[in-house]
Amino acid sequence: MGDDDDGSSITSSIYSYVYENGRRYHAYREGNYLLPNDAEEQERLDLSHHIFRLQLGGALHFAPIDRNLKRVLDLGTGTGIWAIDFADEFPNAAVIGCDLSPIQPQWRPPNCSFFVDDIESDWTYARHEAFDYIHGRGMGGSVSDWPLLCRRSLEHLNPGGWFEIQDYDTAIYAYNDPDLETAPRTREWQVLVNLAAERSGRTMNVAHRQKQWMIEAGYQDVHEEVVQVPIGTWTKDPRLKEIGTFQLEHMLSCIPAFTLAPLTRVLNYTVDEVRLIMAGVRAEFTDPKRRLMTKFRFVYGRRPPHAHAHAHAHAPSHSPPAPGDVLPAAPTAEEERRDGPPSPDAIRIRNVRDIGSQETVDSRNRP
Repeated sequence: MGDDDDGSSITSSIYSYVYENGRRYHAYREGNYLLPNDAEEQERLDLSHHIFRLQLGGALHFAPIDRNLKRVLDLGTGTGIWAIDFADEFPNAAVIGCDLSPIQPQWRPPNCSFFVDDIESDWTYARHEAFDYIHGRGMGGSVSDWPLLCRRSLEHLNPGGWFEIQDYDTAIYAYNDPDLETAPRTREWQVLVNLAAERSGRTMNVAHRQKQWMIEAGYQDVHEEVVQVPIGTWTKDPRLKEIGTFQLEHMLSCIPAFTLAPLTRVLNYTVDEVRLIMAGVRAEFTDPKRRLMTKFRFVYGRRPPHAHAHAHAHAPSHSPPAPGDVLPAAPTAEEERRDGPPSPDAIRIRNVRDIGSQETVDSRNRP
C-alpha cells in the first residue's frame, strides 16, 4: 500500500461489483470485507460520521494533534467523508484516504486524495512519506491482524506522530441488564454475527482490545476514552437523547448490513431465516422499554518522539476520565407514566421497511 503502487489506478475490474440478496459488495479483494458498499450502506457510513462528531462536540479527532501536521492517512476511508472534512479543517495537510471500494466522491478539497487499496497489503510508503497522524474508524470486522496493523502504522508515523482508532463495541447491552435477558433476539443476533466474523478470520468485536494492542506495538501516551451511547431516546439527558435518536437509526441500518452476508455466506443460513432474525432484532431496537445501549471507544497513542519505532512503550499510569463513561439516566416510572414512551415512528429519521414476520428462528448447529 502506498501513493504510487497499483492501488492508485482504478481499473474497470474494481467496479465489477458483487450483487446478492439485494445488496452490492466490493469486487477488489472480494470476500475480505463482508459489509456492502451500495448507496444504502454509504448513507449508514455518513450517519455514523455524524454520530462520532456529535460525541466529540463537532471535532474529528480525540488525539492532541499538531495544527501544523503535513501528512495524514485515513484507513478504510469508506465514503471519504472524514478525510474530506479533515482536509477542509487542515488545508495545509495532505490527506490520503484508502479503501477497498471506490465509493468516494469526485469532488474533494485539493489537499485530499483517495486510493483503492487493501490496508492489509504491504505498505510501500518511503521514509520521507511518513505521516503525522493516522486515523481509522468503524473498522471492526475488516482487519485480520490488528497487532500487525498497529505496528505498520507505528513504523509509518513520524516521531511524535499520532495513531487513533475510533470504533464502537458490537456488544449491545441494556440498562441494568448487561446479559440482555430482556432482549433475547438481539443477544442471539450479536452472537451469530460475531461468530460469522470470527470464522471469516476478521473478528468484529475488537474495540475494547485496541488500547492493549497499541501499548504492545510500542506507542506512548496511549489513552482510551469510553462513551456510552443509548439506542433510542429513553434517557432523560437532552444531549444523549439527540445522539440516541441518530444511533437508533444507525443501528436499524446496521441490521441488514451486518447480517445478510455473514449469516448466509459463512453460517449457511437461508435468506428467509436471516429475515426472521432481522425482524426480531428490529422489533427490540425500536422498543424504548428495552433501554438498549452500546459503547463507543476513542483510542489513541503516539510514536515515541526520540525512540525507535519498535521501542517498547507503556501507557501513562492513569488515563484522563472518559467524558461519557457514565450510565445515561433512565426515566423513572413516574416520568414514564406522565410522559409515556416515545413512539418508534417519532424517533426514526426515515422509514425502515421490516422484512418478514416478527417470529424468531430456532438456533441450530451450522457447519
